[in-house]
Amino acid sequence: MDPQVLTPVLIFAPLFLIIFFTLFMAVIAFWIWMVVDCAINEPAGNDKVVWLLVIILLHFLGALIYFFARRLTRSQRTVVPPPIAPPPRL
Repeated sequence: MDPQVLTPVLIFAPLFLIIFFTLFMAVIAFWIWMVVDCAINEPAGNDKVVWLLVIILLHFLGALIYFFARRLTRSQRTVVPPPIAPPPRL
């Protein structure tokens, strides 16, 4: 094989492997985070079992569905601060 053709492959193959491995680990970490979040924060019952099955069986796609369908709406509901009472009149 021609050395000019082989040089870019030898340069970019390790870089590609590092990027691919990093992306793969990020996907696995996100999936585990969603499984743990669902197991801890979902109320007990059929919804919890269904969401866990969706996340586990659909892997990354299931984790994305759970993140946008349940987790974001739950976090938006809990972030709203309680109303502030007006100051007392003197």
